[in-house]
Amino acid sequence: MSAAVPLREDFTADDLRRLARSSRDAGQSRRLLALAQIYDGGTRTDAARIGVVGLQTVRDWVLAFNADGPAGLIDRKAPGHPPKLSQAQRQALAAIVESGPDPDRHGVVRWRRKDLAAWLYQCFRVSLDETTVGRELKRLGFAKLSARPRHYAQDPAALETFKKPLPAELKAIRARLPAGTRIELWWSDEARVGQKNTLTRLWARRGTRPRLPHDQRTEYAYIFGAICPEKGKGAALVMPWCNTSAMNAHLQEISQMVDPGAHAVLMLDGAGWHIAGDLVVPDNITLLPLPPRAPELNPLENVWQYLRDNWLSNRIFASYEDIVDQCCCAWNNLIERPWMIMSIGLRDWAYRL
Repeated sequence: MSAAVPLREDFTADDLRRLARSSRDAGQSRRLLALAQIYDGGTRTDAARIGVVGLQTVRDWVLAFNADGPAGLIDRKAPGHPPKLSQAQRQALAAIVESGPDPDRHGVVRWRRKDLAAWLYQCFRVSLDETTVGRELKRLGFAKLSARPRHYAQDPAALETFKKPLPAELKAIRARLPAGTRIELWWSDEARVGQKNTLTRLWARRGTRPRLPHDQRTEYAYIFGAICPEKGKGAALVMPWCNTSAMNAHLQEISQMVDPGAHAVLMLDGAGWHIAGDLVVPDNITLLPLPPRAPELNPLENVWQYLRDNWLSNRIFASYEDIVDQCCCAWNNLIERPWMIMSIGLRDWAYRL
């Protein structure tokens, strides 16, 4: 039998027992107490009995303790199998997910895990199943998200051209107002809600196909909505048509919601009833047109989605009056949640003054 390996001499039994009391690792505490017995002059058999292990395990503890001190007695996670993807391959995967597929070259319009698994094998001859591809994507910071619509003819430069000079435009508007007038930023838009309603995703058991009622009648109404995200407030009317008369009524509603002594800068798209010659704009509102084909600049687009997802979809409207009632109810529910208006509507680029 080989001779017992002596313990290092820079610790004592009292040192190990003190470390065992303060350790948060139960396995380390047990090993420290076992080795303390050896420092006290006990045998390796005594140490094995305290540690509830065999003599070979006690020898392994002594070697680990001599090499790394108390840290050597902490359980280490098993290394497991080496990853199939190298760092360079992970970066290539992230790059192609970020850029999106080319329908002509890749044959798909959106990446699925099975498509990415096939691409990895084609490029690197690395075979991964879909579950592993999903884990790799999560490690790289990707998640499956809903895409925001973008107009096919949109000019990306127009968005930046609108954002960058916005502080200067607001400063010019403020210069035309009485000294000390505070500016409120508002956005306005319209949404049509009708009996031919939309259906949204909902929780259901795997393998089932949930069914929801869907109407084929054609009654509808329009929500004229506006929000001031900084204040968490809004103003809306439900109207039967989209025309200048309805827009005039909407502007009056917004005007009443502007704080006393403040002035609203109302951003809105270029619809005909927004720029009509007979539009009557209240004195406490200045209209600021958004660039064409740029719905991303108007947070009302996200408000409409929120209202539909939570209160207006997946239901049957019995009549025009029912549509109006439900639209009013949905908008009032939003107004009761000013924090939600702030969360949906605040845009960093709009408040860089």
